[in-house]
This record gives sequence, structure tokens and C-alpha cells, in this order.
Amino acid sequence: MTARPIRYQRQVSDRKGKIFYTSITSLSHISKSARYITYLLTPATACLALPLYRQIQKLREYPLAIVAGILTGVAVNALCALAVALVFQLGHYDFVTLIPKSVTGAVGMPLAEELGGTGGITMAAISITGIFGNILGPQVLRWFHVTDPVAQGVAMGCGSHAFGTVRALEMGEVEGAMGSLSLVITALLTVVIAPFLGNLI
Repeated sequence: MTARPIRYQRQVSDRKGKIFYTSITSLSHISKSARYITYLLTPATACLALPLYRQIQKLREYPLAIVAGILTGVAVNALCALAVALVFQLGHYDFVTLIPKSVTGAVGMPLAEELGGTGGITMAAISITGIFGNILGPQVLRWFHVTDPVAQGVAMGCGSHAFGTVRALEMGEVEGAMGSLSLVITALLTVVIAPFLGNLI
């Protein structure tokens, strides 16, 4: 039997006495419908380690540059989430939901729920981030004249997780390998800093 959404509707009046209706749909049916995709995210992400294994020599050649690039990417991701929360005056609940927007869904959804956010909304933010990164990432790299394959891969992996890494693989094997590495380390570092970041709002 297909899970049906649970809807709650209530009547609300504003300060001027105008009446309007609000409707809240339970996210539990969304989670049930998407559980098979969620199960496949983890092995799919693990498969991205293959290009990294093939390009391990590049990792040995540029360790400091790669680490610096990933740390910068994680910091920018965190600052972007914080900036959005401050500009739109989001509360703690909404802020922690957005913190994992730039990590893979297999990590981001459980992390958001652990922090008190909503995994379903986090997955939507992750998807939007990934899609925009996949489509616009190469163009942005051209605008800023980023031509080094290692730098391109790190940028795509940090900024748009698995979606960006898939696009990086299309750009080249080195880019894909660096994207895979960045994807994993970005997720790990985000898990470490997210509890501290969540206390800011």
C-alpha cells in the first residue's frame, strides 16, 4: 500500500484580523517513498573511490594544495549557510537543516536530523546545490580561469558533492579523482564542525 501524505489544516488570523488557512504536510510519507534511493546513495558514493585509486600519484604530488583547497571549500560552505541564515533571519531549526547542503545525501540527511533539523528539506537543499553545481560549475571555473585539473576537481567535489563529482568525471579522470576525495573529506569535516556551527544561531 502506498503511503499517503498526512495533511493538517488550521485557521489562522493575523494582527489585522484577516483569516487565512495554513496546511502542513507530514514528511514521513516522503521518507518512505525515497528510502530505496537513500539506501543506494551510500554504495554509489563508495564507488567514486575508484578514480581516486587510479590517480593516487596526483594526491602524493600535491598534498598541501589539495588539503588547503578542501579546507577552504568547507569554510566557504559553512559561511554561505550562515550568511543565508542571517540574511533571511532563519531560526536554529532552519539553520541546522541547511548546514549539510554541500555534502552527499547519505551523510547530510542523518546529520541534519541529529542536529534537530528536517532530513527531507536537507535532501532538497542538497539536490538543488548539486544540480546547480553540476550545470554551472564548469562555467564558473572558466570565468575565474581555473584550468588546473586538480583544482577543478577539488572545487567541484567540495561545492556540489556527488553531482559535482559526476560532472568532474566527465571533465577528466584527474578531476573525477580529486572530486571523489573532496566529496569524502568535505562530508567528514562538515560532520565535525556542524555541531559547533549549529550553536551560532
